[in-house]
Formats: sequence, structure tokens, C-alpha cells
Amino acid sequence: MEELQLQEVSSKLEDLKQVIGSFSQLLKAENQALKEFNVEAVSSLYEQKTKIVAAYRSMSAFFIKSPQSLDLLDDEKKKELKSVSQELDALLKENDLLLKTRMETSKNVMNTIINIAKVTNNRNATSYGSQGRYSPLDNNKNALAVNRTL
Repeated sequence: MEELQLQEVSSKLEDLKQVIGSFSQLLKAENQALKEFNVEAVSSLYEQKTKIVAAYRSMSAFFIKSPQSLDLLDDEKKKELKSVSQELDALLKENDLLLKTRMETSKNVMNTIINIAKVTNNRNATSYGSQGRYSPLDNNKNALAVNRTL
């Protein structure tokens, strides 16, 4: 009975390591694309990333729900799992930092464009003042619409 459990755990471990390997390769590609500001490459990886994350969560759930199953494995397999998990963790942290940096940069660029548009709009706009006369100085309340889709 214990031999059967060992085979099942070993099989699940190999599946998990394979998913971690695929996930690591995808993160390396995405991180490189983020460093190169290649938005098309990042967006093309999104669907694949979603599938790999789902597979990773599914595979790791087995070991989270039954941590005693890891006790059946020898030390070498445990070290391999720890090693690939640490590599994945480092890639995930780098990915998180790069994504946050790129999103913040995009937000700052959009804010800069909006502010320039507001200033230009106010400078060039014509309006009538409270006395009903033309007043280029009283144009601070002009409408400005911006599409903020990122």
C-alpha cells in the first residue's frame, strides 16, 4: 500500500516540477519582454500564463492539502522541489516588480499627457466671463475628456 502511495506522490511531484519548469520559462520570457517594453509580447503571453497558473495551483494544492505526502519522498527529491520552487519564487518577485514599475510608468505618462492637454486647452480656449464679455482668463472650467484605457 505504501509503495502505491509513493508512486502516486512521485508522479504528482514530477508533474508539479514540469509545471514549475514551464512557469519559470514563461516568466523569464515575460520579464525580458517587460524589460524591453515589448507590450505585444507581454499581452501574447497572458493566456498561456493564465493556464499555467491554474495548473500550478492545482498541482501544488495536492501537496498543500496533504503535506505528510512529502514525508514519503527521499531527501534528493525534496531538495529538487525546494530548488525549483526557490527559482520560481525569485522569478515571481522580479515579475511583480517589473509589472508594478511598468504600470506606474504608464500611469505617470498618462498623467503628464493629461496635464499638458489641460494646460494647452486652457491657454487656447475662449470663453465668456461672468459679465458676458470675452474673457480668455476665465477658462479654467473647460471640459476635457481623456480615454484612460491602458
